[in-house]
Amino acid sequence: MVEPLFYHGAAGPVRLSRDLSRPAAYMLRIDGTDQSHVDLDDPRRLEFDYVQRIAAGLDLAAPAGERLATIHVGGALMTLPRYLAATRPRSAQVVLEPDEELTAFVRTHLPLPQRSGIKVRPVGGREGIAQFRDDWADAVVLDAFSGSRVPAELTTVEFFTDVDRVLRAGGTFLINITDRGPFGYARRAVAALRAVFPQVIFSAEPSTMKGRRFGNVVLEASRAPLPVDQLARQAGAAPFPYRVVAGAALDTLIGGAAPFTDDDSDTSPTPPARTFGVG
Repeated sequence: MVEPLFYHGAAGPVRLSRDLSRPAAYMLRIDGTDQSHVDLDDPRRLEFDYVQRIAAGLDLAAPAGERLATIHVGGALMTLPRYLAATRPRSAQVVLEPDEELTAFVRTHLPLPQRSGIKVRPVGGREGIAQFRDDWADAVVLDAFSGSRVPAELTTVEFFTDVDRVLRAGGTFLINITDRGPFGYARRAVAALRAVFPQVIFSAEPSTMKGRRFGNVVLEASRAPLPVDQLARQAGAAPFPYRVVAGAALDTLIGGAAPFTDDDSDTSPTPPARTFGVG
């Protein structure tokens, strides 16, 4: 594929184009927002900084090469499922992606590798998670957007409780949302997460923390202790460094924010015009 491919989907215009810096790298843009990037020649090469932070959490969730039964809420180009198929080849992976037209488009033009272990179910996150038995997953990754906004039903106490049910003891839950300091939305999402999981890490770029830039906020949660120091070192040494916040510092950041519930929820804020790579 050389020329960009287009169609008009449920969430807006969809554009798949080549990344001209690499022969087999592609970018997916939905409704004007860069949603996903993948390098088919090397799925371990991750372009977006927030995806690198999620991958770091997955890398530390189990010894190198060990299988991870993983649920991905949100599909797009299936960047992280392809990454895990390359780094942990025996992993069972299920992608929950309700947009069947998008999945067919991606799989037609950028097919999944044979015997990848990746299965795609045409359901949304709430319905899809509810279908799993207890203790099925070692990891759950939530990176789901409707256009440029995280759906309200995916950041509530009730949904996080169901994710906890599906995770095995010590399992890892990784989430990508978008906001900017002082984090009116993200603080409530974290409060909901902390109502369910005793261990939570918050990370974002310094400019996002200071409110100068709208960007990604990566959260990690578990019932087991998380490798805060290792994640902080990796995040701080990245080309686009992230600041990692946990423990008492996270208490201060969240303050008295009320957790999102099914009766009191909201979508993530609309990104400013010309904001890309936030989902």
